[in-house]
Amino acid sequence: MTGSMPGEGPKATLHLSISDPTGDNAIFEYINGKLVIHHDTKYTVMTNSPIFDQQLALNEYWNSIGGLTMLPGTNRAADRFVRASFYSSVLPKTNDPAAGVAGLLSVIRNCSVPLGISTADQPNIASTLWRTVSDQKNLVYYFESSKTPNTFWVDFKTVDFSSGTPAKKLNLTNNEVYAGNAAGSFVKSTPYSIKGDPK
Repeated sequence: MTGSMPGEGPKATLHLSISDPTGDNAIFEYINGKLVIHHDTKYTVMTNSPIFDQQLALNEYWNSIGGLTMLPGTNRAADRFVRASFYSSVLPKTNDPAAGVAGLLSVIRNCSVPLGISTADQPNIASTLWRTVSDQKNLVYYFESSKTPNTFWVDFKTVDFSSGTPAKKLNLTNNEVYAGNAAGSFVKSTPYSIKGDPK
């Protein structure tokens, strides 16, 4: 568990993953208030629990069984980690960005928790509300809401980031439906400010 979020009271309870266009990855988590960083190109999958070392250990067990023999199928995060790890490791390698994104989204859908599913004694298991794929080499961000029947994307090569350009946002709170590159659907907006920020 982290310290307090900037300007807020609640503490964040999550794993944070960052990566770069070379395929380098780092996963951050707080264990008993201490920051632990896992840094390796092979760390390509994570879920929100258990701690990452335990996720890796569980995955080693299932690797010994073999994903084509059997995979765990519950909505528990540990089971979803195993499925995501296996399926992403056996996806066909491709230089076609569209095929790569389609493959990754198919894996993520397989590991999503269906809408309306909850576990009373495990509040950390909740429905998957959205799925994303970030193509860092081509600067394209793909987004799929669980509440709308489509996937759209933003090609950041078509976005004007020059100085003086007004802040814009893409509305997603009312189940808006977008198609293709949604960069042109962004609307002017007041920049987000953290509580206590002089802005």
